[in-house]
Amino acid sequence: MTDFTKILDKAKELEAKMKESQEKIKEIKVEGISGSSSVKIILDGEGEMQKIELSDEIMREDKNIVEDLILAAHNSAKSKLKSKTTDEISKATSGLGIPGFKWPL
Repeated sequence: MTDFTKILDKAKELEAKMKESQEKIKEIKVEGISGSSSVKIILDGEGEMQKIELSDEIMREDKNIVEDLILAAHNSAKSKLKSKTTDEISKATSGLGIPGFKWPL
């Protein structure tokens, strides 16, 4: 019965750490930038766009260029968010014997 108790203890520990990680992830803010800082996008830890900043200069550009720069800034922010959330989950699962656990994003 000892092994089963250890498994339950690990599961409870993992659950507590995951809840803590989820709260920390909600607090994350990442910024994606493109076009020499002419476009900035800020995402929160849940991947929701919180802010978009467009420089005055970029507004004089062709519509297709602006669209591409917005897309590039968003992708940059999303990549940073994925990295930060993966790091946070890794902290929670380290030492619990769950190799390769990945946060679903």
